[in-house]
Amino acid sequence: MIRRRDFISLLGGAAAWPVAARAQQRAMPVIGFLHSQAPDGYAAMVAAFRQGLKETGFIEGQNVAIEYRWAYNQPDRLLELAAELVRLRVNVIATPGSTPAAVVAKAATTSIPIVFQIGGDPVQIGLVASLNRPGGNVTGVTSMNADLVPKQLGLAHELMPRGARFGLLVNPNYPFNDSLIMAARSAAMTIGLQIEVLAASSNRGIDATFADIAQRPIDAILVTADPLFSSRRVQIVALAAHYRVPTIYPWRESVDAGGLLSYGTNLADADRQAGIYTGRVRKGEKPTDLPVMQATKFEFVINLHTAELLGLDVPATLLAIADEVVE
Repeated sequence: MIRRRDFISLLGGAAAWPVAARAQQRAMPVIGFLHSQAPDGYAAMVAAFRQGLKETGFIEGQNVAIEYRWAYNQPDRLLELAAELVRLRVNVIATPGSTPAAVVAKAATTSIPIVFQIGGDPVQIGLVASLNRPGGNVTGVTSMNADLVPKQLGLAHELMPRGARFGLLVNPNYPFNDSLIMAARSAAMTIGLQIEVLAASSNRGIDATFADIAQRPIDAILVTADPLFSSRRVQIVALAAHYRVPTIYPWRESVDAGGLLSYGTNLADADRQAGIYTGRVRKGEKPTDLPVMQATKFEFVINLHTAELLGLDVPATLLAIADEVVE
């Protein structure tokens, strides 16, 4: 039987611990953990982040405390939580897997170090001055997801060579939409495909978008790497199966949940690297001296069972280059 404290800790619920336990933790160095979504579905991310901290010598509850703050997809709440972490005078603010949290954290403080893990270009949205010389109090890890879109589209086209019209699912609130859309349209033009932008910014919006897709001539959907879509990956996989729409994802976790195909960053490794950077900053290294790390581990995963349910024959050429085939 899992102990109550272990269960709460797994969900990032340190704020709910008894007062005495929290008072004991306050004597330790404190890391603020800020995210725009809810903790549901992010246990693996938190575990990978903790692993990175451990590799630098920090173990939660032993020699470091973590103050978790989740905004549940409420932008105003995110602002309040960032300000709260600043008032607590945490030693570092980490924002793994949440671009909105990174942006809000930077606006909230110029003195507390910030470590992000995001999918887009941190220079483009003003988090850092450059990748090699971040400047200021911010650094972290980036996947540069816009660079992955052409590869994702190419894999989808190879799987469905007769497909001509592809949808790109985006969250209008995501700051990297312009670069993602430009990359998708450029790649589509190169191979003679059409791209239609599909917008959803909430759970209900995702439901409505898929219902609408079923009435339109769209051959497949590419899901962009947005925190909302990551947190709702089970919902999206279920909708794709219900409406029988081939869907391509940026995370292998979606394929594990029954999705068709994924190509993208190994999220566990990127979150672990964010934990390592957070530990290094806590030890005294300055963000301005730590170049933004670009993710180097990428995964291509195919779910053969899902392909069969959709009536798709997976070419041997794709099977040969896949990092993993789920059967």
